[in-house]
Amino acid sequence: MIRARFRRTRRAGTVTLAAALTLTALAACGTSSSGDDGNGSGTGAKTDPAAPLDPKTKVTITIDCMPPAAKAAELRQWNEDVEEFNRKYPNVTVEGRSTPGQCLEPPRFTAMLKAKSQPDVFYTYFTDLPQVLDNDGAQDITAYVNDRTVPLIEDIDPEVLGSLKKDGKLYGLPTSNYRMGLLINRKLFTQAGLDPDAPPRTWDEVRGAARRIAGLGGGVAGFGEYSAANTGGWHFTAQVYSLGGDVVDASGRKAAFNSDIGRQVAKNLHAMRWDDDSMGKTQLLKWGDLQKQIATDKLGMFLAAPDDVTYMVQQLGAEYGNFGMGPIPGGENTLAGGNNYMIKQGISADKVKAAVAWLNFRFTTVGKGQYDWERHKADDLPVGLPQPNLWLNGSKARDDAARRKFATMPVENFKAFTDDPVPGKAEPPRAQEIYKVLDNVMSGILTDEDADIDKLLSTAESQVDKVLATR
Repeated sequence: MIRARFRRTRRAGTVTLAAALTLTALAACGTSSSGDDGNGSGTGAKTDPAAPLDPKTKVTITIDCMPPAAKAAELRQWNEDVEEFNRKYPNVTVEGRSTPGQCLEPPRFTAMLKAKSQPDVFYTYFTDLPQVLDNDGAQDITAYVNDRTVPLIEDIDPEVLGSLKKDGKLYGLPTSNYRMGLLINRKLFTQAGLDPDAPPRTWDEVRGAARRIAGLGGGVAGFGEYSAANTGGWHFTAQVYSLGGDVVDASGRKAAFNSDIGRQVAKNLHAMRWDDDSMGKTQLLKWGDLQKQIATDKLGMFLAAPDDVTYMVQQLGAEYGNFGMGPIPGGENTLAGGNNYMIKQGISADKVKAAVAWLNFRFTTVGKGQYDWERHKADDLPVGLPQPNLWLNGSKARDDAARRKFATMPVENFKAFTDDPVPGKAEPPRAQEIYKVLDNVMSGILTDEDADIDKLLSTAESQVDKVLATR
């Protein structure tokens, strides 16, 4: 699952939207390496894919998920990045497209792929590669990506790059990543006599802490969970992963959650809800609901990614200092996800080169684009969250140092999360369809005191097996 993230600013713009980022129809496919007009009428036959883009190349690329006008800081930074990119590549025209709300809405995304109407460079989730390839949507860019075109390629987390690979071929570049942990309200932890610098590490500890926080009264819940709009299934999956279990077996064809671990997750949640009364009476919650509760000091903790904090501060008026994170309880694995850009199948070699050059500049260069933390701080944007963080080795050390230097929040509140990283585990195949089924397990547990857990899991298992059989 991916959440929309939006921010505000005070920084002055340097490039006009109309000049640099016109919202136009898709440019026709082709190349300009042999002297065409930049609209893609050439063949690209003379282009060496492994070589960096020639700055003399004249070409236009269309890119989606440009920040909308309502998000002034992000859009202004995009414009600035286009201007800086054009200093090196003055003949590349970047045509951005923005979409209100989330960059990717699954029904619209599916329709776009089937119609072949995606931009040259299109936004995807980590779980989208099978669907994209089934629709012949993405270009194999393996030959285009190397240490000359993406100089820090060896320092990008291979787990992240793996979401873009199939049979050894690379189909895009990452833009962000996350691993889920336990987000806590530090104020409520302190009031309940708990140590906010040492969040619970086991599910038994979560249960005990939730009882103490709920004991504060005043409608405060100790622990919260989703159970609607596919988010319940998403979190059920995360909890199964945290204990070393699987939701789908290794073959990708059979459900695996109707197991001792699945029952353990379900029984623990049922006990917290009904025996302990530590989860609150309002259920059938979805993304956004728990954030509102914890931001208003009505919830002690829930599973989340670090960027939830940005949403709560910018959209709900909370304070960064009131939140902290620890690793996911159980600690065996944590659900990992994120976003990428893929490049449309069939566009010219020069368009591919220009796309790789732009993505490298904006998304995979320490200190540039989205990793320009000094600029973020100047624009009143958040600095100091531990994710997204694509990096390993020296790149990680440099990026982490810059985050600390320009931090706009107490980075020590995330120390428990960053000091004890949990291995990431990818979302299952057909994730959204599976999560929809597993919502029924979560809603059954949390709304029915007499829920038959074995029956809920068995029914869901049969339904997920049918989903997987249609692959």
